[in-house]
Amino acid sequence: MSLDPNRLILTGENPFIRLSESEGGAVVTHASFWRILVSPAGAGHVLYLKSELTQDGWKIYSDNIAMARWLQQTVQGMLNDELANLAIPVIDATFDRTGDVRDFWTERAVSHDEEIALTWHDIGEPLLIHTHPGPRPASKYGVCTVLMPALGARVTINGVQAKGRPFPTQRDGRPFSTCALAFSESWTEMR
Repeated sequence: MSLDPNRLILTGENPFIRLSESEGGAVVTHASFWRILVSPAGAGHVLYLKSELTQDGWKIYSDNIAMARWLQQTVQGMLNDELANLAIPVIDATFDRTGDVRDFWTERAVSHDEEIALTWHDIGEPLLIHTHPGPRPASKYGVCTVLMPALGARVTINGVQAKGRPFPTQRDGRPFSTCALAFSESWTEMR
């Protein structure tokens, strides 16, 4: 066993949904959900969502605006440069979850006038991914995460289902999907 020499910047969960209308087609519904336990901006939840139900623009829901903005300036902004835009408003929301990863998992965000539900099902075998940050041109951040591919997923806003569906993929020769639960996720940066 060895100690990771890098600085731990966050730990939590980051399940995601990427839905397309055809295999290999453009992503028409994109959801990145975070449940953060430890970060420099505190704990909390944030959902970054874009689909035809959001008029194809990004919407951000959170119970900790400082954490949502910090993520945009760091990991989430690196994962999707459109989300580095701090001008996107953050909508106050509450969050809860239901399910069991053996059958299905649902994350809910409820704002003043919207209820968003993200559901994963047909969950496959977990994969453990570990990358390290490195000097340029390598990634500034490293991650250690358990990814559980989901061959079934959906996004709803006020009961209306977003377009698209998940598609099976491969990750390092193992079965994967365009949608996954990401638990036990920790991100690092070089000291």
